Amino acid sequence: MESNSFVMMPRSKCHKNFKMKRNPRKVKWTKAYRRAHGKDMTQDSTFEFERKRNKSERYDRNLAENVLKAIPKIDKIRVTREERHSIIMMKGNKVKVQREATKELEQGISLVKAPLALQQDPSLTLPKIKVMVSQQQSQPNQPMEE
Repeated sequence: MESNSFVMMPRSKCHKNFKMKRNPRKVKWTKAYRRAHGKDMTQDSTFEFERKRNKSERYDRNLAENVLKAIPKIDKIRVTREERHSIIMMKGNKVKVQREATKELEQGISLVKAPLALQQDPSLTLPKIKVMVSQQQSQPNQPMEE
């Protein structure tokens, strides 16, 4: 029994993860994850408008004139949204990169300066970074009553 309709079979990667009962909203490469964490930009209204723009319609001079006037505005909106999206995605990355760089430099300082030079002149080592950490006040242990 053959049918002309195309049946889409899941990829083996998807199928294996499904059998392992993994939640697709927690697996980073799935569409469900991207949609759940606000990383999916396909639902943006400007993309919908561009899809419509690529379809051919019956010619209407007024409609064509309005569309040509709107195209620069739409492009500007799309670019600003993409920039905002990339800024949000990169937020906090600068601190992380700096922390990783200092850690790598601390570990490999002997590659930059000779160990004897570091022992003789301690000012060549990296200064320790002080971090303020808020501490919760613990309640004193009280004896339990019977």
